[in-house]
Amino acid sequence: MTRVIGVRFRTAGKIYFFSPGKYVIKKGDHVIVETARGVEYGTVVGEPKEVEDSEVIKPLKSVLRTASTKDDEQEKANREKEKEAFKICLEKIKKHNLEMKLIDAEYTFDNNKILFYFTADGRIDFRELVKDLAAVFKTRIELRQIGVRDETKIIGGYGICGRPLCCHSYLSDFVPVSIKMAKEQSLSLNPTKISGVCGRLMCCLKNEEDVYEELNRMMPGVGDFCKAKDGYEGEVSSVNILRQTIKLLVDVDDEKEVHEYKLDEIEYTKKRQKKKNNVKKDSHEDAEMKELEKLERIEKQEGKSKLGDN
Repeated sequence: MTRVIGVRFRTAGKIYFFSPGKYVIKKGDHVIVETARGVEYGTVVGEPKEVEDSEVIKPLKSVLRTASTKDDEQEKANREKEKEAFKICLEKIKKHNLEMKLIDAEYTFDNNKILFYFTADGRIDFRELVKDLAAVFKTRIELRQIGVRDETKIIGGYGICGRPLCCHSYLSDFVPVSIKMAKEQSLSLNPTKISGVCGRLMCCLKNEEDVYEELNRMMPGVGDFCKAKDGYEGEVSSVNILRQTIKLLVDVDDEKEVHEYKLDEIEYTKKRQKKKNNVKKDSHEDAEMKELEKLERIEKQEGKSKLGDN
């Protein structure tokens, strides 16, 4: 077992392990550590804990020091300098007439590099832009192209639920999201209803996927034949996954009635035989599915986040 602390370098960024060394560190403290990008200022996101050696990437680096008042002031000054760097970079992009959208500017703590994050439809030749920026800032310049998910993670905002976006508030990594998850949760397959601010399938579809899979395994499907403990039997007309209830279309005195039952009130279920569907899809429905499949393909191509946390 190895004693570690978890450190973040940006809001909702990835958590990296460091050894606390000789320092007494608690959650919420600011620390100075050495990373692949150089010396960085980070925030401790949890109390020191013991983890398995297999979970630690060797060699495990130690905390250089806990942040002093001077370090806090430098970090604050860096944030102010980033605003100015952002404005200057915007001017340079306009000057070079580049088809790119600047998203964020970031100084490393020791000021030995400035990173500019941008989005663009294709590849951008920004060599002249880098030279121009290096002449202004007199330090190393790195331009990093990111995807629309990363753009939304940096900028933030509110989702259709009215809460701050998951990716901006707590979600460290993006997880693969598929159309299957929306189907599993009986959601509308309208792309505008299951897409997030970034235009990709909503990350929160993954949050409840495991629960829905478990609940769906116990539930009959629409069209299945069920017999209730009270003797009535019929075809399932609808299901409520979260309430674990179903509605049966039953025959009562030569009439059809809908009876609602809880799952534990059903004693027998016969799965319907699936038939080949030769009915031509509605053109609007077909267009929606094509749009969703396109979003799914784009997600697989974009892969993991391209934000550089360390």
